[in-house]
Amino acid sequence: MFKHDWPVPKNVNIAFTDRHDGISKPPYDSLNLGLHVGDVDTDVLANRASLKRQLNLSAEPFWLEQVHGIHVADLSNSQNNQADGSYSNQTGNVCVVMTADCLPVLLCNQAGTEVAAIHAGWRGLCNGVLEAGVAKFKSASNELTAYLGPAIGPKAFEVGVEVREAFINESVQAEQYFQISGKKYLADIYGLAIQRLNHLGVTQVYSANECTVSNSNYFSYRRNNRTGRQASLIWLDE
Repeated sequence: MFKHDWPVPKNVNIAFTDRHDGISKPPYDSLNLGLHVGDVDTDVLANRASLKRQLNLSAEPFWLEQVHGIHVADLSNSQNNQADGSYSNQTGNVCVVMTADCLPVLLCNQAGTEVAAIHAGWRGLCNGVLEAGVAKFKSASNELTAYLGPAIGPKAFEVGVEVREAFINESVQAEQYFQISGKKYLADIYGLAIQRLNHLGVTQVYSANECTVSNSNYFSYRRNNRTGRQASLIWLDE
């Protein structure tokens, strides 16, 4: 688990897993939580059951079929799991996203009555997945807090010119988060996300700044290609 000392409302819980303390075999060793990566299904389900016990969850997390889009499911009225985020204002719903370099963003209002988990790969981030997530909240955006989990770091995230241009076309201020690297660019996905959140009015942001590529405690698609998925979860107390 990623350890943090961030302030969290007393009736909100957050958790970020790493790759340890599961039963999956290489190259998915060991706490792989993704059923879509080629691992043995029974091992993944055992890992999920172990996580549920470890976190003392009363309900199964709402596992998504993530598609790098911008749809955020409202768990109070939708069971469609093809989404890149989920929102809840009810106890008993556990919002979760899986990543292996993409940025996980957990959101809650400071009153501790609304939560969301967002999967922010570069496509979703550029196209507005954070905006879609914030829009689910009844609370004003300046009453929200964001927690950014482990993701690919700015020294490892090499992208083409088309990625840079896509972000700059959305906001010229995004240019500062791209550094030239030969014929490509190094992108700061944390910086890009914080810029988007701040523009929305979410200014209370806590960031792990843990690079999944350079830190082998985490799964990284960029580093290993065939690999597992870690999870980021947020839920309201019963």
